[in-house]
Amino acid sequence: MDLSLPPKVTDRAFAQLQSISENTGDNKFLRVAVEGGGCSGFQYEIKLEDVAAEDDLILEKNGQKVLIDPVSLPFLSNAEIDFSQELIGARFVINNPNATSSCGCGTSFSI
Repeated sequence: MDLSLPPKVTDRAFAQLQSISENTGDNKFLRVAVEGGGCSGFQYEIKLEDVAAEDDLILEKNGQKVLIDPVSLPFLSNAEIDFSQELIGARFVINNPNATSSCGCGTSFSI
C-alpha cells in the first residue's frame, strides 16, 4: 500500500452530499471508515456525522466535507469515494486499489 496518497472524492459524491444537506437543511459530513469484519475481513462504514474529530483527514469541496479517521486512512490510500445510482438503489461506493478481493455487496474487502 502506498500510504502517501490520500483518497479522492468524486464530484458526484460531493454533489450528493450537498443534495443531502439541502434536503435535510442540516450540513452533515460524510464519514468513511474501515472496520474489521464483513465476509472478506474488512468492511466499510459510511455514515453522516455532525462534527469532525480532531485527528480526521478532511477532504472538502464547495463546503462539503468527507471525514477519514487516521486508523482507516492507510486502508483507503489512493481509493476513490464515489456515489452510484443504479436500478437496485443509490449509495456511496469505495473503489479501492488496495483491496485484493471483495464480496458481491461491495462493502466488504480483504487486503
